[in-house]
Amino acid sequence: MLPLLLVEGLGELVKGYITRFNYLGAFVVLLLCGVGLPLPEEVTLVACGYLMHEGEVEFWRVSAVCSTAILLGDSIPFWLGRIYGMRALQGRLVRRILHPERFARLEDKFTSHGLWATFVLRFMPGARIAGYFLVGTMKMGYGRFLLIDALGVAVSVPSSIWAASYAAEKLAEGGLSGTTKLLILIAIVVVLALAGRFLRKRQQPPSPPDPAQEPQA
Repeated sequence: MLPLLLVEGLGELVKGYITRFNYLGAFVVLLLCGVGLPLPEEVTLVACGYLMHEGEVEFWRVSAVCSTAILLGDSIPFWLGRIYGMRALQGRLVRRILHPERFARLEDKFTSHGLWATFVLRFMPGARIAGYFLVGTMKMGYGRFLLIDALGVAVSVPSSIWAASYAAEKLAEGGLSGTTKLLILIAIVVVLALAGRFLRKRQQPPSPPDPAQEPQA
């Protein structure tokens, strides 16, 4: 419950920031998501969809701005991994953002399904930054990475903004206030993200025991 309330509060801040700075606000927030801002980028896309419903932003323009910011943000962990490799994890701040314990599971998927796994990352909140960093360490060409990521962005960004605008319109027919509509949309995004994370954890095989922690005979 607490994470939901925190994200809803952040969603209100994001909405206010975007309302004040318009397209620049959406660009800055999404770019920061690429460097570890603890906010699913879908929350920003929902806020943009809500503002489109309110007539504050235009669909294609805000979609282009959000897509550009996301691609730039995704490029940051990619280049960090490509240039520094796993040495980057020696930094305390980097380790807190990238969560090295996820790499063993992700590496198996990228070894078997590199291109497809990179595309699917776009639809996996919570795994993107670590995944793109890992793609960089595996020396995938930047042009190929950018093309695959752009294909995912071309699907996810316009559809998320349009769906949020459509949902806001339907909620408005029920006589709900602007703040209530936004919070409902954000709550839906958070619940879906948490459900996706839960399902991924259930599908993951248990980690092998650490030999260093096994009792000595």
